Amino acid sequence: MTQKMNVSGLLPNPPTGGILENIQSYLKNSGIPSYRFQQLVYSLQQGCIDFKDAKELPKPLREQLISEFGTTPIPLHIIESHSSKQVEKVLFETKAKAKIETVLSHYRTGWTSMCISSQCGCGLGCSFCATAAMGLMKNLTADEICAQVFHPYWQKRLPDSIAFMGMGEALANPNIFTAIEAFTAKGYGGISQRRITVSTVGFAPNLEQLVQKYPHVTITLSVHSPFSKQRAELIPLENKFPLADNLAVLNSYVKAFNRKVYLAYLLIKGINDTDEHLNALVDLIKSQYRPELYHVSVIRYNNALGANPAYQQPSAEGISKFVERLQSQGIHATRRTQFGSGIEAACGQLHAKYEQKRKGNK
Repeated sequence: MTQKMNVSGLLPNPPTGGILENIQSYLKNSGIPSYRFQQLVYSLQQGCIDFKDAKELPKPLREQLISEFGTTPIPLHIIESHSSKQVEKVLFETKAKAKIETVLSHYRTGWTSMCISSQCGCGLGCSFCATAAMGLMKNLTADEICAQVFHPYWQKRLPDSIAFMGMGEALANPNIFTAIEAFTAKGYGGISQRRITVSTVGFAPNLEQLVQKYPHVTITLSVHSPFSKQRAELIPLENKFPLADNLAVLNSYVKAFNRKVYLAYLLIKGINDTDEHLNALVDLIKSQYRPELYHVSVIRYNNALGANPAYQQPSAEGISKFVERLQSQGIHATRRTQFGSGIEAACGQLHAKYEQKRKGNK
């Protein structure tokens, strides 16, 4: 949760579909004054985890809430955490015992960015990703998505930006729309849409819904190969929702809202880093409506448990040359800064170390 709230003021209704809406409805139906709901939200914003510790509420009401909703409204608890100089990674467990990971990166400028998960595992089978090797276990609820950001572990400070780049394909889970509503709603998250990024490998129908409902959210579409056949080997969803369909959605979006979009390109040594790939990528971008609003974010492939063992990490020089050559042909391109590979917190690595340890203990 976020800002300090004036409990004497009015708090907007909570986003639909979450536990706060259920609690508000329960209190209203029980004839309990609305300011009690405001007091509860305030307690949660101040780091309260259990209903029993919400001291702003009278003890009988706390006991009533425990009886109705359990000990806590927070649906995640921490299994373990790891940190390096600029990264914190937390392994959360849901009430259904599903494990998910969340990563907070600290930049030298003081900016913080949180990478959150939308699913436990993933069912799309991308060949470069450790999470895909798990298969899909469950879609996270909106509460489970939000709790990654609002959990008291982070000491009441919200990140400066949020990225749906953790475990799972965000647009395959319709609950992200409720989560985005909670993140951006005044009195709850209050975060600007512009500080939220949704990364997708190309779930075209929900991408169209996202850009219509939340047009100021930043979009990152994974390309990884300009060739459809090879892209389908990397991202099997290409067979159902081709890159061309997703780019058509983005072209309409750019035309309507004049917003920059990002194209992620995971660089894998000897797989998609050739001159042929680079030139085809350039041609692809230049064929889009207003290509100057398409920015290529080149990502270094990270070795990941369960990914294709033939994939290799490119050299730093190889990445730099790829970016420079894109730029020389008039394409806006940068190398994405990545932290946390030493604690398996970088792109494509989430949950892998824990699963490896768990299986080793069986």
